[in-house]
Amino acid sequence: MNKILLVTKRNGKKENINFTKIKKILSWSAHNLNNISISKIIKNSKIEFYHGIKTTTIHNIIIKSAANLISTKYPNYQYIASRLCIFHIRKTAYGQFKPPTLYQHVKKMIQLKKYDHNLLISYSKEEFDQMDKIIDHNRDMNFSYAGVKQLEGKYLIQNRTNGKIYESPQFLYMLISACLFCKYTNKIRMQYIQKFYHSISTFKISLPTPIMSGVRTPTKQFSSCVLIECEDSLDSINATTSSIVKYISQRAGIGLNVGKIRAIGSPIRNGEHFHTGCIPFYKHFQTAVKSCSQGGVRGGAATLFYPIWHFEVESLVVLKNNRGIEENRVRHVDYGIQINKLMYKRMMNQQYITLFSPSDVPLLYHSFFSDQKKFKKLYIQYEKNKNIRKKKIKAIDLFSLIMQERTSTGRIYIQNVDHCNTHSAFNPKIAPIKQSNLCLEITLPTNPINDLHDTNGEIALCILSAFNLGCINNLTELKELSNLLVRALDEIIDYQSYPIIAAKKGAKNRRPLGIGVINFAYYLAKNNVKYSDGSANNLTHKTFEYIQYYLLHASCMLSKEKGPCLLFNQTNYFNGILPIDTYKNSIDFICNEPLHLNWDRLRHKIKKYGLRNSTLSAIMPSETSSQISNATNGIEPPRGYITVKASKDGMLKQVLPEYEKLKSKYELLWNIPNNKGYLNLIGIMQKFIDQSISTNTNYDPKKFPNNKIPIKVLLQDLLTAYSLGIKTLYYQNTRDGSQELENNINMYQKNHNCNQGTCIL
Repeated sequence: MNKILLVTKRNGKKENINFTKIKKILSWSAHNLNNISISKIIKNSKIEFYHGIKTTTIHNIIIKSAANLISTKYPNYQYIASRLCIFHIRKTAYGQFKPPTLYQHVKKMIQLKKYDHNLLISYSKEEFDQMDKIIDHNRDMNFSYAGVKQLEGKYLIQNRTNGKIYESPQFLYMLISACLFCKYTNKIRMQYIQKFYHSISTFKISLPTPIMSGVRTPTKQFSSCVLIECEDSLDSINATTSSIVKYISQRAGIGLNVGKIRAIGSPIRNGEHFHTGCIPFYKHFQTAVKSCSQGGVRGGAATLFYPIWHFEVESLVVLKNNRGIEENRVRHVDYGIQINKLMYKRMMNQQYITLFSPSDVPLLYHSFFSDQKKFKKLYIQYEKNKNIRKKKIKAIDLFSLIMQERTSTGRIYIQNVDHCNTHSAFNPKIAPIKQSNLCLEITLPTNPINDLHDTNGEIALCILSAFNLGCINNLTELKELSNLLVRALDEIIDYQSYPIIAAKKGAKNRRPLGIGVINFAYYLAKNNVKYSDGSANNLTHKTFEYIQYYLLHASCMLSKEKGPCLLFNQTNYFNGILPIDTYKNSIDFICNEPLHLNWDRLRHKIKKYGLRNSTLSAIMPSETSSQISNATNGIEPPRGYITVKASKDGMLKQVLPEYEKLKSKYELLWNIPNNKGYLNLIGIMQKFIDQSISTNTNYDPKKFPNNKIPIKVLLQDLLTAYSLGIKTLYYQNTRDGSQELENNINMYQKNHNCNQGTCIL
């Protein structure tokens, strides 16, 4: 075969295929890896070779041949495939395997307008040479195949029209570090650059998509989450739509509060016209969300929030349903339904929920978030008021409909607005939480805008990151990592640009951060504890105590140095109230772990120096960033020993960390008997987290009679989450794509009294 098969080299020259060279590259890629068969990779690759094949095509075939061999029995093929990818990336970017010097690279990239020109203004050649000595390009060899492909597809600078790549991973990590600490004084900034580079390039800290793909480029928008509140007016609706487009185009996910939009049939201009309702405007927002693909990095996405007592709720709950016609469906955005204790009580007591148009009960809408006692009083008053348009629905019917749609679509989310405000970083009387974000982990104050130049409104932005728990050997390491991360993310607030005044106002005045974790499943396996049986409760309590304590300490010390955020007085922290003071005390019944750190001392420091950041913590899904760090996904249990994710390069397979050593310690998602143990862990985390947690619920129909999930189980889990103080519920995953519910909901409603449950409200 090698006598007659010609290949086309990069320069266009044709020559005989050189299997010796191929074997040499494979041997290099397999260095220090066990259970690798180079001959098997070559054998599987040969099948796809053809006369005149390009050398780049050969390389890609070999990569995929190695990737196809990834399995639990042979996990190291994910590293040989990764190294072959790195070889290809460097050859594409630099024309050779060895990277150029950092200074040469930056100069070239600025000439090509790929990097921010301020890099050469902020740093001298000598400083770039110092950074060059810090860089360890061998760390490129530590990625898994899935991690490299995610880097290549989403984060490395490239021309997305022709696929040309311009950088390799270690330059990415170093230049992110250089950009974030460029304003620090010359005496200390190289120390921070070095420490931060080592932390992110060794995966101890995980960075989100906007930072990884954007920092170092001329695009300067790095907030992962944007929360926009819409007023019930055409001016606000138009301003909201424009805001969506601006932020969707710059890699942000959108949370959209649409709860104030009046219901269909409501009078306009004293009855001159009647309102067309929410659905046409939801369609309008959907069009804005889908108008930009975020530069090919990821598609635009949004979650729309509205209260459970909205007059149109029965129509709004089914907007993602596959039944119905396009006129009454808005399927390409997701929805968050806002609930509070009174609504749960109505359901448990077999009572009715009264539905109103928010335009008819404006005081009710505001108190829904800011004052639960006032809300209850007003709600009952409005129910008795015969002059206000309303309708009633059995609470159990409405909750059953919500859970049915949540099960069939997986994308009807839940926000417990009372927990979001009573266990909040903010004083709800001054700065209530009225919505969440795309992925249900951010809870920040918002105010509607009426135009893009509105200085009275507030769009909330949050900058995210995460600790890799799998790379932390001692919880005391979190002190230094927290200091690095809080400082770096706080710099982004001033480093980035703001296309809208209201967004700049929110970010600069509150300086919110949302720092979470990845690799939690690996962390549990390493410590020989499980999600389901309560064995992880105390470890989780201690871990998240350390996380929140050291994040607050870092922000307090930064506040001592630079001053607190401008609206620190609107936080509960201002009054010395910490998350450990406001959590749901039902947590004490499932976890007896004591506090280990000196919270009173920290409280005194916060009252004395303030906090640089109004929020510090939030636990996000971390879908892509966890994969890059060779980690399990956020806090979620893995679905299998090999995780598989779709990409433009096919299915990306990644074996769980230390699979061969810990395979008996991992608890797989569908082996967990129910949601109880997982929800208990979320409740424990929420005790310390000052924003929220992307919390999923999971159901395997095969575990239930007739392969159908009983509505009783769904409602009990919903009540359990509420009783534990959980603020938000994100996805509902149903195994095997089965979306079946118990058919006989009516029989359940008739015979089952929710008060017989054990929930503590």
